[in-house]
Amino acid sequence: MSRNYKFRGQESPYFISFATVHWIDVFVRSEYKDILVESINYCVENKGLVIYGWVIMTSHIHLIIGTKQEPMQNIVRDLKKYTSKAIVQAIRENPRESRREWMLWMFERAGKKNGNNMNFQFWQQNNKPIELSDTKMIDQKLNYLHNNPVEEGIVIESHHYKYSSAIDYADGKGLIDVLLV
Repeated sequence: MSRNYKFRGQESPYFISFATVHWIDVFVRSEYKDILVESINYCVENKGLVIYGWVIMTSHIHLIIGTKQEPMQNIVRDLKKYTSKAIVQAIRENPRESRREWMLWMFERAGKKNGNNMNFQFWQQNNKPIELSDTKMIDQKLNYLHNNPVEEGIVIESHHYKYSSAIDYADGKGLIDVLLV
């Protein structure tokens, strides 16, 4: 197991982030974000993943997660593996994708530099897991991830961003089943 997938325990929630290689802005198209949302929902329903907070930005994702079943590092590994293949395939098949050749070239080039990959690399390998041992830490990370789209100028108010749990915390129903803290 890589040093980048270290979760010290499974009892506490963790804040994790992962980004596309070279911070490529893949998630400017909703069809790619939707693949990620569907995969997270699959992990919630079938692997025991617990989501406390999440946001998808143009080149990266932030999650606050826990588990009721499988170890978090296994869930994250499977999530990244599946989404990397599915999103690259969606890019290949998207007739409207003007950046297709360039993005595929960049993913292939990154994959050739990493012996752990067969053909391409979509995600950077680190997750930077941070154990959240108390509610103050959880609140701080929730505020951080919910304000990401505001800081980037995507929306004026965090709960207006469709690809975030800020909707759930503002009394709405978002795209992913969130356990509110």
